[in-house]
Amino acid sequence: MQVTRWTDLDHDLQQLPAELPWRSDEQRRPAISGAIFQRLARNPLVSPDLIGINAGAALAAVLMITVFGTAIGWIPAGALVGSLLTATAIYLLAFRQGIAGYRLVLVGIGVTAIVGSITAYLLTLADIYTAKSASMWLAGSLAGRSWPHVTLIGITLLVLVPAAMAGSRQLRLLELGDDLARTLAGRVELSRGLLIAVGVGLAGLATAAAGPIGFVALVAPQLARRLVAERVAGLLAAGAIGALLVVASDLLARELFAPTALPVGVVTAFLGAPYLLILMARANRVGQGG
Repeated sequence: MQVTRWTDLDHDLQQLPAELPWRSDEQRRPAISGAIFQRLARNPLVSPDLIGINAGAALAAVLMITVFGTAIGWIPAGALVGSLLTATAIYLLAFRQGIAGYRLVLVGIGVTAIVGSITAYLLTLADIYTAKSASMWLAGSLAGRSWPHVTLIGITLLVLVPAAMAGSRQLRLLELGDDLARTLAGRVELSRGLLIAVGVGLAGLATAAAGPIGFVALVAPQLARRLVAERVAGLLAAGAIGALLVVASDLLARELFAPTALPVGVVTAFLGAPYLLILMARANRVGQGG
């Protein structure tokens, strides 16, 4: 009996170190992605989970799970393709001599509704076990992640985060408006396209890895901006706040109704939805939003 307890303890110790790096590394990505999109659109309501990018990644992942029965290793690739295609459609529909914040939000909400309905239809086609598994994934969960997941997340962070930081100067210019950015640097659409591609990659891979954990990309950049007392949210600061939010939300999800553990996406949605309402009310009051 003593051997069993020590074996269980050893197993727990092997699993625990992977969990915190996984949670923090995983949710730096949507937070940085949210900061990129909010600064590009100059609108605090713009984030990958609200304008349909996460929904596109989720649709592609569910399509591969329910229809093609794809091996788990290919789901991130499918989600990335889905998020890229969705982002391209949103960009083309919202572009009118530039990108306006409210137009991007409205187009994104419409695309999210369409993509969400297709995802729901795919779930009706799947057998009950596959549909249940996909539904749990759609709620957003960090359960069952281990060191191989941390390795994958770390590799993508090493590629995409430096790319985002390298584009931060162009991001600052684009915040001034297309005309001024074109005068100062030129190639406005190329710079915007590269930054969107990085943001979509961060959001799509995060969704593929843990499901669509909502509101982190929306809330983290705004909290970072207020905490560091800057006019705009720094990308690294937003990533750090996003990681902290998810770790805290996951702790609440595990302990609030213990021994039953909630998906972390349920907690982030519960905490983030009121914040979205506050942002919308503030935008209406001051007449801003893009």
